[in-house]
Amino acid sequence: MYKTVLFDLDGTLLNTIDDLADSANRVCAAHGWPLHDTAQYRYFVGNGIPKLVERFSPADCRSPAQLAATLAEFDRVYGAHMHDKTAPYPGIPELLARLKAAGVKMAVFSNKADEFARAVVARYFDTDLFEIVRGALPDVPTKPAPEGTRALMASLGAAPDGSVLYVGDSNVDADTAHNAGLPCCGVLWGFRTREELTAAGAEYLAEDAAALEKVILG
Repeated sequence: MYKTVLFDLDGTLLNTIDDLADSANRVCAAHGWPLHDTAQYRYFVGNGIPKLVERFSPADCRSPAQLAATLAEFDRVYGAHMHDKTAPYPGIPELLARLKAAGVKMAVFSNKADEFARAVVARYFDTDLFEIVRGALPDVPTKPAPEGTRALMASLGAAPDGSVLYVGDSNVDADTAHNAGLPCCGVLWGFRTREELTAAGAEYLAEDAAALEKVILG
């Protein structure tokens, strides 16, 4: 049994891809830029919103000043539309309740901007399920850099001693876990593929919430 579980957010707990893609395409349309389909956005996301903005912006619109302006624009649009289509994945709220009842300590660690991460978790989950909800902060390197994970674990009083599991849906999450000395459970309902998670060395793969529960509780 894992005593502490750190969850990625987008693609793991919440299906946010449509709201992210729609918001990005609204920005693109406002500038007359090419639009991108949802399949592309599955690979544009994962490294934080500034990187998402860079990826959907045309190559000749990526000066530091332009990217900063586009980021501010995206934040305004996404802030207004972040709850249009977003929803928890099937079985996730029930799973979290069972894990909490079993005494598992849980936290959310996302590359989503901290204010957005906190807002969507508060909207879709009982906030007392999680000890900490943390998104990207200006002074902390984004995942998969280990600094944020280590700081979160320190706040939880947890150590990479075999009792902590990281759960996510992408190679970024597997790398995040391994860089912090943790095993990773890759979830197969998210934005990326089984092949990506396997190649990234995820120690476990879960096809649904029930399978994830077995990994955590044993």
